[in-house]
Amino acid sequence: MLFRQLEYLVALSRERHFARAAQACHVSQPALSEAIRKLEEELDVPLVLRGRKYEGLTPEGERIVVWAQRILADRDALKSEVGHLRTGLSGRMRIGSVPTASGAVALLTAPFCLAHPLVTVEVIGDLQSEDMLRQLRNFELDAGITYLHEGLGEQFRTVPLYEERYVLLTSAADTPVHRPTATWAEAARLPLCLLTEAMQGRRVLDEQFAEAGVRPSPRVETDSVAALFAHVRTGRWASIVPHTWLHVFGVPHGMRAVPLVEPARSVPMGLVTIAREPGSVMARVLREIAGHTDVAAALERLPVD
Repeated sequence: MLFRQLEYLVALSRERHFARAAQACHVSQPALSEAIRKLEEELDVPLVLRGRKYEGLTPEGERIVVWAQRILADRDALKSEVGHLRTGLSGRMRIGSVPTASGAVALLTAPFCLAHPLVTVEVIGDLQSEDMLRQLRNFELDAGITYLHEGLGEQFRTVPLYEERYVLLTSAADTPVHRPTATWAEAARLPLCLLTEAMQGRRVLDEQFAEAGVRPSPRVETDSVAALFAHVRTGRWASIVPHTWLHVFGVPHGMRAVPLVEPARSVPMGLVTIAREPGSVMARVLREIAGHTDVAAALERLPVD
């Protein structure tokens, strides 16, 4: 059994198409198909449902993919560990983030890259929380930043980073922003642009609205926090954004941002990695940096022109 065969099988499971899997692996489709066929012979089980086109994996194939992902993750972790011991950490680290937290990622990647100049970092900043956890389980990510809750269980290690709280973002001429705070009930009466209901960040907002006894009716929905700011800039919409994004954009000219109260709630956010030993050396080093970085304090500092 070769690592290459396992890589091809994992790629086929991910791409769900022979030609796309072959392209992702930089080989021809016949080469990929033949390698998987030989893996089936060696394991003596069918892995792929074969028809005129790709029809999925067999039940045996689904189980083998899980093992293949673990084996390839352990291989990569071993290579990183050896490289770390010999010449310092190198390679590529993959970090996922829910959209509301993507503005905070740089507070970890900056010190990480400074300490480990041979590492490149890939940040995927528009993941739904469920997709991020799935990619962590499948070893497609080294770490993620998302909402912390008891449902994460013992499968994941967490490092608390900050408490996400919310501000009402409007044009400067709108009410009720002439006061230092606004209530969730007042916000619900404004023409709102919010995150889509599929996003964990939106579900958190809906819980806050429900606690206030109101239900929002947004006219525009998006999966991008930057798009929320763009819509408010037109002067036609208001929005609710995490305070962390003020650290990135500040309060843009012509807008106002005020804390939301009644209720005044916050949600814990943190770094999440798979709880495996020895595990990814990238994840281990990033956890150490996260533990020594005061992300919460940094997020309180607004940019200065």
